[in-house]
Amino acid sequence: MAPLIQLSHVTKTFGMGDAQFQALRGVDLEIAAGDFVAIMGPSGSGKSTMMNILGCLDVPSSGQYLFKGRDVGTLDRDQRALLRRRYLGFVFQGYNLLARTSALENVELPLIYRGDGREVRQTLSLAALTKVGLADWAGHTPAELSGGQQQRVAIARALVTNPELLLADEPTGNLDSERSIEIMRLLTDLNQTSGITVVMVTHEPDMASFAQRIIHFKDGLVDHVDTNQPVLA
Repeated sequence: MAPLIQLSHVTKTFGMGDAQFQALRGVDLEIAAGDFVAIMGPSGSGKSTMMNILGCLDVPSSGQYLFKGRDVGTLDRDQRALLRRRYLGFVFQGYNLLARTSALENVELPLIYRGDGREVRQTLSLAALTKVGLADWAGHTPAELSGGQQQRVAIARALVTNPELLLADEPTGNLDSERSIEIMRLLTDLNQTSGITVVMVTHEPDMASFAQRIIHFKDGLVDHVDTNQPVLA
């Protein structure tokens, strides 16, 4: 069975001439469906560029990125946007919630872009909030929620389209230790019970310990990969 994600000799170069910078220098990587992978590395190691490529927000300068066997580099901007809407969910360090709208309305946003009707949006969004344990908070605005609850709303928003791949960029970066563990347990549960593939960038070893594999980046390359015994949810 082909991997969900397969990268072969992927490079990414920014700028030209003397200002040229090679963020990725030939990355080979495979991620199977159902994996939980953490990506770590120092600043400038290429991990954020890697996430942008995995999320179809950017394309390699050379090499090949296959998602479900499809060469992402051959897709135009609209086709990549469609791929993101159908298969990918995103969670960021900043929750990126609309301040004056309820948790339910925030979760509805991807469904509005998809063109779903109001009744369908509300049903799916409430189900997503239920999945992250916030059904009773559906009518509350972000100001009425804790940081951990806001991140749960952001995760529900990422889940509402039923993605196959969840990309999480420093998802616990703005949270204290207790809330961070709460979020990591939620991601682990989603991975184990729903089969969602999770790829997470983190600089925190304690958070990476929840993953099945830890991929260490250095100078635009995969330096080494640790197979991990994940922390139990």
